[in-house]
Amino acid sequence: MLKTLRFAKSKTQSAISLLKSEQNPHKILDICRAASLTPDTHDDRIAFSVAINKLSQSNHFDIIRQFLNDLLTSRPDLKTERFAAHAIVLYGQANMVSQAVDTFERIDDLGIRRSVKSLNALLFACLLGKDYKELNRVYLEFPKIYGIEPNLDTFNAVIKGFSESNSTSSGYSVLAEMERKSVKPNATSFGNMLAGFYKEGKFEDVGKVLNLMEKHGVNRGIGTYNIRMLSLCKLKESSEAKALHDRLFWRGMKSNENTHLHLIHGFCKEGNLEEAKKLFKSMASRGFKPDSNCYFTLAYFLRQGKDFEAALLSANEIMEKLWVPNFSTVKSLVEGSEFRRLLRHVSKKSFRLCLIWWITDKKQEFVAMIYLQDASCAWRKIVCIKIHLEALITHGIRLLKKVDSLMTCYSYFSFERSLLPLGASNQLWEFGIE
Repeated sequence: MLKTLRFAKSKTQSAISLLKSEQNPHKILDICRAASLTPDTHDDRIAFSVAINKLSQSNHFDIIRQFLNDLLTSRPDLKTERFAAHAIVLYGQANMVSQAVDTFERIDDLGIRRSVKSLNALLFACLLGKDYKELNRVYLEFPKIYGIEPNLDTFNAVIKGFSESNSTSSGYSVLAEMERKSVKPNATSFGNMLAGFYKEGKFEDVGKVLNLMEKHGVNRGIGTYNIRMLSLCKLKESSEAKALHDRLFWRGMKSNENTHLHLIHGFCKEGNLEEAKKLFKSMASRGFKPDSNCYFTLAYFLRQGKDFEAALLSANEIMEKLWVPNFSTVKSLVEGSEFRRLLRHVSKKSFRLCLIWWITDKKQEFVAMIYLQDASCAWRKIVCIKIHLEALITHGIRLLKKVDSLMTCYSYFSFERSLLPLGASNQLWEFGIE
């Protein structure tokens, strides 16, 4: 059983890799059908999302409609409310809100029982499609028409819609309706309203919402404060956000990685790189390990601010942790005019890794192989697979053009092994991939 699950996961990851590089809409459908995707696993949902994104970006809306309709009608295992709800969300992702509404309305015809789950999926589709007028209509009319009792998720989706459409004050009426129906609001309910009022510059209402949280017995946890700090950073008030953070610190409330990421990104966007660097360094003293997002954000903005030395040191740490870096950031560092002067600040290994990634992207694979001798095993495998997959494209084989991660490399390579030309497997073995 475990082996079967692992095989299914590997097959889905391979399908995701293929979908990312495929442009032909009919081949995109073939990949999805071959993988027998369902909405039951996280990876399968990602695959569906990638496929719909690719098709919608190319304006293949008729193909999306046909694809999802065929799945709903031709596969017995997908004639469930769970998949119908997922199909509705995918329509919203493709900005096909009218089709999402149509699917919801004909669920009964497919032999599927309609519930609040599919109603919430429709509201979420309206959010994704940014059709706030339709969201309000669905909220006001559909519960009565279809005899569905709204739940907490229903009301939260509507409040979020009001918040995003600069009508946050309408959220008060939703809170009143929740009270009438004995549905207790939670931190998400109030968090959406806080974000909306900050965006609209209605700071008095921010205070009112905080008082309502106290009235309803909803704890103001770090999640709530993160929303406030992120909102302030978006308003280019990162100093005020940091002041709020400092007050929390002295009160004994623990922040988290998201708190620091919001502040670092906010200061970087405002051009205050020194404050961003101070925050980054303070994370370790407070017991936090910066994640890849913190490193990538800081390295990117340091390079944009022409602080090559700090950017290169940050990139060096990224490499040492064996995280696959953002290529545009690495390329800008390698090609920066100050790069050679700053080489003494980084290890020889990391410099070579930068060169490997840059050179292989320029398809100078033989030159890149010279630098592989000091690279770690994991990086060597990434680069070797990248080199050979790109080389095999010239043979007319449909292969991945960009390697996103080591896991993607392995799953993709195993999926396409049968397509390799004679002798290629031996070549890959020589470079330590087998």
